[in-house]
Amino acid sequence: MGGSSKIRIVVVGAGTVGSSLLELLKSERGVEVVGITDIDPQAPGFRFAQLFGIPHGTDTRELLTQHPPDLIINATNDPAMDTDLQLHKPDHAQVLGQMASRLLGGLAHHERELRDHLIQTEKMATIGTLVAGISHEINNPLYIMMGFSEHVRDETRDEGIRKYADAILQAGRRIADIVRDLNIFAQQPRSETLDEVDINQRLAEAVKMARRTTIQDDVSVVTQYGSVAPIRGRPDEILQLFLNLVSNAVQAMEGRGTLTLTTQSFDGYILATIKDTGPGIPPHHLARIFDPFFTTKEPGKGTGLGLHIVREIVRGYGGEVTVDSTPGEGAVFTVKLPADSGSPASTK
Repeated sequence: MGGSSKIRIVVVGAGTVGSSLLELLKSERGVEVVGITDIDPQAPGFRFAQLFGIPHGTDTRELLTQHPPDLIINATNDPAMDTDLQLHKPDHAQVLGQMASRLLGGLAHHERELRDHLIQTEKMATIGTLVAGISHEINNPLYIMMGFSEHVRDETRDEGIRKYADAILQAGRRIADIVRDLNIFAQQPRSETLDEVDINQRLAEAVKMARRTTIQDDVSVVTQYGSVAPIRGRPDEILQLFLNLVSNAVQAMEGRGTLTLTTQSFDGYILATIKDTGPGIPPHHLARIFDPFFTTKEPGKGTGLGLHIVREIVRGYGGEVTVDSTPGEGAVFTVKLPADSGSPASTK
C-alpha cells in the first residue's frame, strides 16, 4: 500500500471521535497517521496532531493530495461526507464510512478508559507497597521526636531546649515531606492535556519515591543524566512508568547491587535506560516480560501488570520500551520517547 509497510491513514473530523481515533492509531505499530482535517480550525484533535507533528488543516482535498493515504476514516457527523470522500480520494485508497468510524471511535474511547483503569490499578498496588515501606520511614523520626520531647520536659537550660526543639522540628518536617510525596503520587489526577515533561526530573522523582520503600542502603544509585529535550506527555504517567521500572530493578537485585540510570538524546528521541546488577532475566521469559499478568514473583508479591503498564504508556506516546538481559549479568530496560518537536533542545 503506497509503497510502505505501514497503512497510511487520514482522519476526517477532529472532534471527540477523531481525537479518540488519533490517540489510538498513534500507538499502533502498523499504522502511520499522515493527516487529520476538520472544518473547525479550533477542533480538539488539531492540538493533539500539532503536538506530534501530524499534518492537519481545514482543506480535506488538499491534504489528501499532499499526503495520499491508504485509508480515509470519516469521523465527522455528516454521512454525506462518505460520498464526497469517495469522489475525491486517491484511486488506491479505501474509505471507512461514518457509521463504522463512530463504532471504531467508541472502541478507541473504551480502550483508553480500560488502559487508564489498568494504570490506576497498578498505581494503587504501588501505593500499597509505598505505605508498607513508609511506615518504617515515619517511625524513625517519630522515635526521635518522642525521645527529644522527653529531654525537653526535663531540660532547664534555654540552649538545651532550643537544641531539642530544633531536632523535633527537623524530624517533623521529614514526616511532612514523606506524607506530601505519597499524597502527590496518590492523588495526582490524570491530565487530559499533554505538557512538557522533564525526563531527568521524573526519573529523579521515581528514585526518590522508591527510596521510601524498596531501595536499601546496599543499593547504590548511579545517575548519568544527559542534557535532553523535554517530551510531550502526562507527568503522572511518566512518573508511573519510571517508578515501575526502578522498583522492578531494585526488587530483582533483592536490595543489593547498583542501579544505573542514564538519559540521552538520539535522532529526535529521548532514551532513558534503567540498568540493574541483578540475576538477569531467563531467556525463555524475555518474550513474555511485558505480557499482562505475567510475573515470576510469588503469589501476592505483584500484580503482573507493572511492565505491561510501562509498555502501554510508552506506546501511547509513539515510543517503545525494550529489555536486554544476560543471565547472571542483570537487565537493562530502555525507554524511547519522542522529544518535543517544539523544543529548541530537540534539534540539537
